[in-house]
Amino acid sequence: MDDGTPSKIKILPDHFRAPSPAPEEATQEDSPSSSQPRADILLRSHSQSRARRKLKKAALMLNLFTLRRLSWNSNGQEKVELSASELESLRSELADLEEREAYLKAQLEHVDEILRSARLSGYLYIRTRWTALPGEPPPIDDTEVDDWLPRFVVLQGACLFFYLLSTDLSPQDSTLLADIVEVGSLPTFTREFDEIYHCFYILTHQGLRFECSSPSKIQVESWLSLLRRDCSTESEERLSQLDEAKTPQ
Repeated sequence: MDDGTPSKIKILPDHFRAPSPAPEEATQEDSPSSSQPRADILLRSHSQSRARRKLKKAALMLNLFTLRRLSWNSNGQEKVELSASELESLRSELADLEEREAYLKAQLEHVDEILRSARLSGYLYIRTRWTALPGEPPPIDDTEVDDWLPRFVVLQGACLFFYLLSTDLSPQDSTLLADIVEVGSLPTFTREFDEIYHCFYILTHQGLRFECSSPSKIQVESWLSLLRRDCSTESEERLSQLDEAKTPQ
């Protein structure tokens, strides 16, 4: 007969605790969480190495296209480290570059002025000779001597200029058309590779003789025609001035 006294209850301490997972299940559950950080670390490391390689390549290109002795650091920031001597050398190089730029600009302006104002210009092979003065022995025949030198000849205004190069700012030699007393043709001659050169000469009243040659016959004919016309005009003007001076007032 039940007298209302509770019977003894047997309590199992681990009865309501969740069973521990099996080793295989634990490995399967932990693998996604453990592999995900590892993949993130590998991806981050790969991207950082690629970024470092790109930065090193950019620094190398900057060193190639910048002035000398500029050291670029590829630590994430672009910096230039210069010592006092390097800074002074850089200033000197910049000054040289500015001077070079000004000189090239002057050359360009000079060539532009020649092309605009010169009546005739071009490269000719030139050599000079002096005529024998009265009482001197005749000069030695040196027609076989190959001493022709290229010169840039410019007929500008009433003067003939001889430049070493077309970009030179000052001529190597010059002569006034009024000083030219004779312009004439010379026999052709052959130089290397059997190339025929056409020649003419310019004689000044001081006895200086400019012998000019070119492989272009048209070029030589152009110089002859223009110089003969200008020199004859100059001679006529000089003769008229002498006549006026001799005419009594």
